[in-house]
Amino acid sequence: MHKFVFAMIALLAGVSVAGAGEPPVTYFDAAQVDAAFAKGAVLFDGDGANYMVHASRREKPGQCEIHTSDTDVIYMLAGATTFVTGGTCIDAKATASGEIRGSAVEGGQERRLEKGDVIIVPRSTPHWFKQVDAPVLYYVVKVR
Repeated sequence: MHKFVFAMIALLAGVSVAGAGEPPVTYFDAAQVDAAFAKGAVLFDGDGANYMVHASRREKPGQCEIHTSDTDVIYMLAGATTFVTGGTCIDAKATASGEIRGSAVEGGQERRLEKGDVIIVPRSTPHWFKQVDAPVLYYVVKVR
């Protein structure tokens, strides 16, 4: 399943699999990945590429998020969540360039996400981890 997700990421990011002048291959061993998931961390910061990879961890519900430049590709590894997409972000405020946060989502579509699920949240789409069966571990690939 992991090979499928990374192939999908490469396709979305427009990355070729091989070729001269391409960025170098980036490798993270299991210990590095486990350490990133233990605290929830950025695994790959983009380094000039048009994507980032986060090893995300949630123990509780979050805020509404809107990323005006990034599409989130989320792959669930453990736990479960009620995830809301679309609708209106309540109390929305800019927190950084291209990043908006709010207290909740009004309206929108609720889905139950569990291990093995993949969801793609297009840029500028409000989304919210409304309810969390902790711990929730998931990869997020942010495609710019």
